[in-house]
Amino acid sequence: MDSCLMLWHMKPQSRAYRFVGHKDAVTCVNFSPSGHLLASGSRDKTVRIWVPNVKGESTVFRAHTATVRSVHFCSDGQSLVTASDDKTVKVWSTHRQKFLFSLSQHINWVRCAKFSPDGRLIVSASDDKTVKLWDKTSRECVHSYCEHGSFVTYVDFHPSGTCIAAASMDNTVKVWDVRTHRLLQHYQLHSAAVNALSFHPSGNYLVTASSDSTLKILDLMEGRLLYTLHGHQGPATTVAFSRTGEYFASGGSDEQVMVWKSNFDVVDYGEIIKVQRPPTMLASSSGNLPEVDFPIPPGRGRSQESVQSQPQEPISMPQTLTSTLEHIVGQLDVLTQTVSILEQRLTLTEDKLKQCLENQQLIMQRTTP
Repeated sequence: MDSCLMLWHMKPQSRAYRFVGHKDAVTCVNFSPSGHLLASGSRDKTVRIWVPNVKGESTVFRAHTATVRSVHFCSDGQSLVTASDDKTVKVWSTHRQKFLFSLSQHINWVRCAKFSPDGRLIVSASDDKTVKLWDKTSRECVHSYCEHGSFVTYVDFHPSGTCIAAASMDNTVKVWDVRTHRLLQHYQLHSAAVNALSFHPSGNYLVTASSDSTLKILDLMEGRLLYTLHGHQGPATTVAFSRTGEYFASGGSDEQVMVWKSNFDVVDYGEIIKVQRPPTMLASSSGNLPEVDFPIPPGRGRSQESVQSQPQEPISMPQTLTSTLEHIVGQLDVLTQTVSILEQRLTLTEDKLKQCLENQQLIMQRTTP
């Protein structure tokens, strides 16, 4: 709400970066898949693309005619989807931030929009109480999910891409199959609005953040509540798993960001990451199932709450090859963004020169007898 972005390093005693540029509250942030770009949206109606380093340089573009509520990169990093209080969802190219197309069937504020893992679909959540599924190629609405009884605050795809989960101000979380559009799971566990959610990379767990000040971890395979986490002194407004699932972070109206250690009880973490099984059963939970409460010890600002045994790192390809590829992609991202920043500066310089010439001409006209 202070119009700034903070970039925190996970290593202890590392510097944090404060990025200044937005003219009003920052409502959303998202890293590109390579991690070398960062997008932010604001109440000032703009989106900024940052190179997340000590310089904190950014390009800015007027994305909407009202508050930007959501920004999300496609899995290939080439496009960006934004959602706004102007009731639209817009898709942009990451390079030069060129507008591509708009999706305009919502009849109230759009709070969230996400690409599917394969980039073929877009899902959006709105204050019109619907979740809409869009085909990116045809730009048509494939299906509207209308089961929520209040504003839909957040939506995201399961890592497998086969289902979506949505959070609502009706205090519920619902999970649908995007192929059959069938409701798979319904959770009524919070006592206030659910503001955000995040799938664990394995697809087996879901974490939710609510205005009742708690986070809850759901076991999607069993269709039940696992843990309730107490820490925020007020509404928990956002939550997200790290890319490996080893950590998750939550933010709240208490101005705190808390980092938690997952440590779910998984026999072979690497294998589960590969499988990414979607939930299959229809489950309905309303808080009467056993759970474990995890309060935060008083006085701990940066919390790393251990839940159960330490997960192993997923193994997919040689680390050297992965690092090399990520480095190449990252350098391309930074290079592209640097070109965009230079182009923007050049345009500003040209505009200033034109203004100077016009001012000189006016002065000459006035001084000419």
